[in-house]
Amino acid sequence: MTPMPQADATLPPLRGRLQRNAPLGPATWFRVGGPAEWLVRPADLDDLLLLLRDAPPGLPVTVIGAASNLIVRDGGVRGVVVRLGGGFARIERDGDAILAGAGALDATVAEHAAAAGLSGLEFLCGIPGTVGGAVAMNAGAYGAEIKDVLDWAEVATPSGLVRLSGADLAFAYRRATLPPAGIVIRARLRGTPGDPAAIAARMAAIRTRREATQPVRARTGGSTFKNPPGAKAWELIDAAGCRGLSRGGAQVSRKHCNFLINTGGATAADLEALGEEVRARVLAHSGVALEWEIRRIGEAAP
Repeated sequence: MTPMPQADATLPPLRGRLQRNAPLGPATWFRVGGPAEWLVRPADLDDLLLLLRDAPPGLPVTVIGAASNLIVRDGGVRGVVVRLGGGFARIERDGDAILAGAGALDATVAEHAAAAGLSGLEFLCGIPGTVGGAVAMNAGAYGAEIKDVLDWAEVATPSGLVRLSGADLAFAYRRATLPPAGIVIRARLRGTPGDPAAIAARMAAIRTRREATQPVRARTGGSTFKNPPGAKAWELIDAAGCRGLSRGGAQVSRKHCNFLINTGGATAADLEALGEEVRARVLAHSGVALEWEIRRIGEAAP
């Protein structure tokens, strides 16, 4: 990767933490990938807005959350990678809703809702990501999606902070429409008053089912491909003979074949190439072109 100028010559005067050539692989669930040219952890909302407003024209800005549904390519990521933490992970009750910062883990939001006696957010305990990512991709599990519970989301943009409704975000299956260069910073997720014991029981059932059916203890990235209309990705993958298929250190999980796993020595290139091989085999077998659900960022290694 081509070295960038020093931070004081390139980026606005941020108060948060800046790290150059920061390793990203160890932070991802797959444990693969190259470095970020700049990794920025904004001190607060004002710091983030300053970055978006005054970053040099053409400088790529990429946001990552828990990096649970992400492949960082082996050549790393050019420009600025933003990771929200600290104050961006606050969670509080707001009437019959939860106000959650973008950096809050989905499972933690579910636990706060349960403690507050609010039902309807139990499905979040089955999503291994953050609220920001969940809004940006309309994440869902166990029969519910973010669009079903979102009142509004606040989004930082180069022009300032905006508050958007679900209609504004034009939610679709695993997709939301954000403003250009927009980064979700907070969301209001509505619940319904319920019996805490019943809510806890539903969450326990989700966790048990997830443990039994998914390779949650492996180096994985969650569901690899979106479910096509009227079909399930895992069934198409299985029918195409891809269960257990491997390339380098990457393997299609035998437990749930819509999951890729790093068996220990995989590269990002191994994982992505295996995913493309699965897509090709499914297309040849069923005529269905699977779409990636896992986000892939950065550049291939030289």
